[in-house]
Amino acid sequence: MTGDANVRRAVIVPSLLFVILVWAFSNAPVGDAIWLNLPPTGTKCVSEEIQSNVVVLADYVVVSEDHGHIPTISVKVTSPYANNLHLRENVTHGQFAFTTQEAGNYLACFWLESHNHGGGEVSVNIDWKTGIAAKDWESVARKEKIEGVELELRKLEGAVEAIHENLLYLKSR
Repeated sequence: MTGDANVRRAVIVPSLLFVILVWAFSNAPVGDAIWLNLPPTGTKCVSEEIQSNVVVLADYVVVSEDHGHIPTISVKVTSPYANNLHLRENVTHGQFAFTTQEAGNYLACFWLESHNHGGGEVSVNIDWKTGIAAKDWESVARKEKIEGVELELRKLEGAVEAIHENLLYLKSR
């Protein structure tokens, strides 16, 4: 009788742990948007410390209360060693994507173009995704012909791998 209880406990505990992990990862945010209010003069920057060999994707768009005139901005993204990864001028929206070459602080800076001054602050929405959040799961599902629970398990597997890589990175620092 004691052997049956041990077997049941050996099956129930990992199953319960798996259910908790599925719930935790399914409720975790995959990517978040950042809103910046750009002043009429000056620059606002966002940064993130990222390890090497990580995919980074970002979309940005200017949001203006004056729908008749959308101001233009400039955007510059640099690596930890000040390499320019993205530079655009006079744009109202755009995107950038790269795979990090070195670990460190990646910086994205935004500023209003000089001919837009006088209109006050302008908002910029930035959707910045890194690592597993940047993966195109729809194309993975189509390519491998998976759906539903199997796709969610693939996402979880990717998240676990990303967490493991981050832990190894933090341990090595």
